Amino acid sequence: MKIKTILFLFLIFFLYPKNFSDLSLDEFKHLFENSANKKLLLQEYLEFIVEEDGEVNSIISLYDANKLYRDFIYARRSPWQGVPIVIKDNIDSAGLANTAGSLALTDNFPRDDAHIVKLLKRAGFLVVGKANLSEWANFRGNPSTSGWSSYGGQTTNAYNSKYNPCGSSSGSAAAVALGIVPVSIGTETNGSISCPAAINGVVGIKPTVGLVSRDGIIPISETQDTAGPMARNVHDAAQVLHAISGKDVKDSATANIPKNYNYQALIELDSTYLNGKRIGLLRNGEESEVQQKLLSKVEAVLTTKGAIVLDVSFEISSNYKWDNEYYVLLYQFREGLNNYLRTANSRMKNLDQLIEFNEENSKTVLQHFGHEIFLESQQAQDEEKYLQALEIITNRSRNQIDSLLDNKGLDALVGLTRNPAWKTDLKNGDSRGDEEVWATGGLSAVAGYPHITIPLDLVNGFPVGVSFLASAWEEAKLINMAYSFEEQNSFYPRPKDKN
Repeated sequence: MKIKTILFLFLIFFLYPKNFSDLSLDEFKHLFENSANKKLLLQEYLEFIVEEDGEVNSIISLYDANKLYRDFIYARRSPWQGVPIVIKDNIDSAGLANTAGSLALTDNFPRDDAHIVKLLKRAGFLVVGKANLSEWANFRGNPSTSGWSSYGGQTTNAYNSKYNPCGSSSGSAAAVALGIVPVSIGTETNGSISCPAAINGVVGIKPTVGLVSRDGIIPISETQDTAGPMARNVHDAAQVLHAISGKDVKDSATANIPKNYNYQALIELDSTYLNGKRIGLLRNGEESEVQQKLLSKVEAVLTTKGAIVLDVSFEISSNYKWDNEYYVLLYQFREGLNNYLRTANSRMKNLDQLIEFNEENSKTVLQHFGHEIFLESQQAQDEEKYLQALEIITNRSRNQIDSLLDNKGLDALVGLTRNPAWKTDLKNGDSRGDEEVWATGGLSAVAGYPHITIPLDLVNGFPVGVSFLASAWEEAKLINMAYSFEEQNSFYPRPKDKN
């Protein structure tokens, strides 16, 4: 017995750093519970993150071990005490600058935590640091390169450093894919959770706008912005969403959460849930051979789980996205950003000052692409045009989703999330050249409806995802469908060097 005890202590004190990689929530919690020296464990873990992150460059800043140990002590008896999480660097977390990836905001040290950070800590999660992102959440200029910021540099794809991680929640997805954290928080306006999650082979949940408070998050759009979790599996992502969901007086959108919303249902998972469900499989009739094979696999998994699958499609007019939606984003960005900066702990107080900073520091900040979007947002002040555009895009996007679900008697829509990763090109941005491109979820983003993506398969060595879409406040339904699909598909991709 003594030999076994000595061997166990040796493993705990000397070998546990090797066990940090690819841990689930439950595994990390177990590791902490069985650690004899938790402060040392935290120090070793931080060193592990720095070493493993390497050229992927997913992390932009970290707390020190002493601070994290205090947070661990304060979280006593919380359900996820000691489980680490990283948050996107556009979310306020006291003690670390909230930069949106911009050198202009390196002095923006928030006075308080964002509401979701408080909820994460209440659930016991240790916010160990912040993830890099596409600067200003990819809403600064063209041709932008996803994963690049003037403050954090370029985040790379976890599968190949020459390839892009997609954005804007690039670091949040890459960190989970790399296995250095079990879960992370990203934010989405249109594709910024779903795209990096799919391209890095992890689960991403974009909830209904209003389910999660945006207090303390640098904004783009009050009607489309939301935070959401990323994880290696649906169970862990659902646990994080459950922890951060709920009403907040500082975000009026959360007042729209239905009074009977069942938060507990978010984590009550049923692997048989797809049985008997009517699923609309999104096709456009112009799929490539690769897409056809992927869709055939999706259909096979769904039918194996007992779902009834019907082929469906969206019809999107040409100016829906590039005219009306763009003007709405320009208008809301200026208003929302100015409101955030007005009370922020930074010398930057409005968009005008940011534009001036960029121009004065153009050799570093604007070295790869400009800030045309900033300039256009500065001029987008036609309130009547804005209100008309907002009504058009909101009604059209919601009607397309709801009518398709209702007319076909569907429980949900399922489609391919995004094409596989493309090579990073700082000169031409995310142009992707002649590479095959597909995307699902734009309508959900504009409508403010939920969208969940999970890993589906590999294409040329890179992961691609499958998306689950439905109407407002139907997260529990989509989570269970994704969980059921995940159980049957059993695909948990890892970068080659992790195999």
